[in-house]
Amino acid sequence: MTVRTRFAPSPTGHLHIGSVRTALYAWLLARHHGGEYILRIEDTDRERSTQEAIDAILDGLSWLGIDADEGPVYQSRRFDRHAEVLQRLLDQDLAYRCYCSREEIDAMRAEAQAKGLKPRYDGRCRDGSRARDDVAPVVRFKNPLEGQVVVDDLVKGRITFNNAELDDLILARSDGSPTYNFVVVVDDTDMRISHVVRGDDHLNNTPRQINLFRALRTEPPAFAHLPMIHGPDDTKLSKRHGAVDVLEYRKMGFLPEALLNYLLRLGWSRGDQEIFTLDEMIDLFGLEAVSRSAARFDPLKLLWVNHQHIQSVDAGRLAELLASQLRAQGLDPANGPPLPLTVKALSERSQTVLEMAERANCYYGEFEEFDAKSAKAHLRPVARNALAAVRETLEILETWTEESAQAAVETVADRLELKLGKVAQPLRVALTAKAASPGIGTTLMLVGRERALLRIDRALAYIDARAAGQ
Repeated sequence: MTVRTRFAPSPTGHLHIGSVRTALYAWLLARHHGGEYILRIEDTDRERSTQEAIDAILDGLSWLGIDADEGPVYQSRRFDRHAEVLQRLLDQDLAYRCYCSREEIDAMRAEAQAKGLKPRYDGRCRDGSRARDDVAPVVRFKNPLEGQVVVDDLVKGRITFNNAELDDLILARSDGSPTYNFVVVVDDTDMRISHVVRGDDHLNNTPRQINLFRALRTEPPAFAHLPMIHGPDDTKLSKRHGAVDVLEYRKMGFLPEALLNYLLRLGWSRGDQEIFTLDEMIDLFGLEAVSRSAARFDPLKLLWVNHQHIQSVDAGRLAELLASQLRAQGLDPANGPPLPLTVKALSERSQTVLEMAERANCYYGEFEEFDAKSAKAHLRPVARNALAAVRETLEILETWTEESAQAAVETVADRLELKLGKVAQPLRVALTAKAASPGIGTTLMLVGRERALLRIDRALAYIDARAAGQ
């Protein structure tokens, strides 16, 4: 059997981080078995589905590298096929037209609740005797009245449902449009889906869908229902827990492989291993290792995973990503040191590419003012002589390299009989506006001679103004 999985998002909003994990697991399952992965856009809700949401889904999956072997297949373009199957069910007396009004449905459900029973449709139109011209009917499936549906879920284990507790599912609304549970079964059948991987919020749909598969004389696929993702406070993941739209993580400077790595581990494990390459994910993934418990989203752990991947990613690629982030800040990546040098200097302490860009912006553009706390601590009158001496030395430096700049600062510190920090810290604030940066030689090399001298002059003027009480 060829393993064929699918990811079937509804384009009614952004691509949620939980949906991305579902897509990832379905994709990995297919790739692990040498099978096929299909992308299906379930856009049957014409009022809520938008092209903007479709574009966001496609953009997000493309960024992550979750590529489809087939698709995107748009469900709304298959309505003729759905109508054909619907008519077949009617012709075979496996479905019927229901003429009950909304008021009747509400009344029967209220009556069932009053008796302590599960609210459900009572099947009063099953025998076809209630046809009427003044009501546009829905079409319902004749769910079996007896027996059980056994779901051998690949994550949750065996689950049994009694058919007596399942009402007759609506297959088509009164306007003729098909419903979710119906079109999913038709499409999964036509696309020869072997495994359905989805969130466990769909678990109650599964017995109804299995009965529909059997009515269509089709073997149901294997099901794997993934537990939900919770926030750090153990409540359902939401916007208040941080970004949940996958494209927001791209803006925040996360690497796609790091996000996939984190989502893989958010409910799946292999020993104590935390960091996986994409090839390892494909090679090692299996549904048998998926946890049955809800996973907890930890933003700090995601940052840690991203930092690990930043350490191992190709420097040229990191440079391209850094350039993109600098442009987003309105900076020209050409107006500063070569990007690979900046990446080498900043990657070790940067958890995201955005953080790296924020640390690098002083090398590619001007800052408006010094950080107040840093300037108060280090740009003091007592530091003026050291700064002025460093400026004189740097101005006549024959070669401008990390090593020569470092040596120049150390020489000034020795000559003035000062600890290196007493010279380097005021200089660091002068060059970057802040008290934290790479080593002082590296910082000088990245800033460049001309820009460094101008910024030292600016710092000296700041100190003079401070001494004058201005």
